[in-house]
Order: sequence, then structure tokens, then C-alpha cells
Amino acid sequence: MTNEPRAPRILVALDFPDGSEALALASQLSPTQCGVKVGNELFTTAGPELVKDLVARGFNVFLDLKYHDIPNTVARACAAATRLGVWMINVHAAGGPAMLAAARESVDTTARALGRRRPLLIGVTLLTSLGAPELAAIGVAGTPAEAVLRFAKLTAAAGLDGVVCSAEEARALRDAMGPDFALVTPGMRPAGVGVDDHARAQTPQDAVRAGADYLVVGRAITAASDPLAALASIAASIEVAA
Repeated sequence: MTNEPRAPRILVALDFPDGSEALALASQLSPTQCGVKVGNELFTTAGPELVKDLVARGFNVFLDLKYHDIPNTVARACAAATRLGVWMINVHAAGGPAMLAAARESVDTTARALGRRRPLLIGVTLLTSLGAPELAAIGVAGTPAEAVLRFAKLTAAAGLDGVVCSAEEARALRDAMGPDFALVTPGMRPAGVGVDDHARAQTPQDAVRAGADYLVVGRAITAASDPLAALASIAASIEVAA
């Protein structure tokens, strides 16, 4: 996390089927209190113009498209994302060293040409929907924690800024990777909120205590009657935990 001042810890997942709903929610939030995450569904329906709109409103935008392809294709996608002005991009660590290095070079080169701060480039380790049975089914050896650590080391060796991981792995990764390696934890569920399809979900407080830097929070905020109040409550709880 060497290329930025401290950004808001909470990233609100704009997991909506269309841009109008996402922007309506964004209008209730403050970019000084949170960033926002744009994932596959929203980007597919609303496209880059929505991302540009959110950037123009002052939000740190995490473009969560999990690029995973041959190195040249991923490099070109990362360049396009950098030109959008997003704050964070992610790629699958399973794409391998050459793909990761190509993404890093592309982000650096594009940002330098634009004369702007480069976005954070984060590796996806394991999706939080995957537990031990799913790993065995796809032929990945070891426990989820062991696989995540392998992917994190691969990501760091390629010069990326950090990884997406579950809160369950955050403490071990913080110990292994040091204080400057960014940890982004999705699947955050405050107490009393269902975990949906996240097999390795934990509370925001758990994640912060374990060493997470950024927390992706969805319907605990987006489905709240007062999203800004819900955001403020979660922010206050993690400050106490920190």
C-alpha cells in the first residue's frame, strides 16, 4: 500500500442489476467514508460510463472483475481499467507469474503515461465461496489457508500490492507478508446478517482484528433503510476493533 494515502476501509459492494440502482445508492453515501466496488453484473449491464460517473463523484472505485486470461489480454484489460481512473483492480493469482507481471507492468506504464497515481493491483487468492471440499473437487492440494498463502507469495513476487482473501486467512497472511501488503476481505457480514454463498465469511470486526486493510460490505449497507447510518455504524465498530 505504498502508492496512496489511507483510503476509507469500507468498500460498499454495488451489487445491483442496473446502473440506476447503483447510482441511487451511491447518492446516499459519502466518498469520504467509503469506497465502492463494481463487480461483474453491474459492469456488464452499466459498463465503463458508470465507473467514470462514480470516479467523478469522488469515490475510490474497486473494479472487481477478477481478470484471468493470457498475459497480453489481461495487460490490455488492466490498461483500460487504469484509464477509467479506478482506485483498485484485481486479477486472479492463478493466472500465473507471467500474467501477474504483465498486469503490473501494464498498470504502471499506463498510469505513468497519464501522469496519475496508479491503481492498486490486487491478486485474487481463493473465492470466498470455496472451502476444502470445493478445492478437492477442482484438484487444488492442501487446505484453503495453505492455497491462499501460496497464491499470496506468488502475487507478492510479481510486485502486486496485495491480495483478496477471507478474514479467516488474514492473520496468517499479515504475519507472513508483512505490514505493507494490502489485504482486502470480501464476504463481510455483521453479526446477525446471513452469509449467503460465502463459505468463509466473518464479521468486519474479526477482519480488522486479523489485520485486514479493506472490507467489502454488501447488503448490510445496501439493503439498510438508512445506508449512510448503517455505514457509520460499521465504521464505528471497526474503529473500536482496530
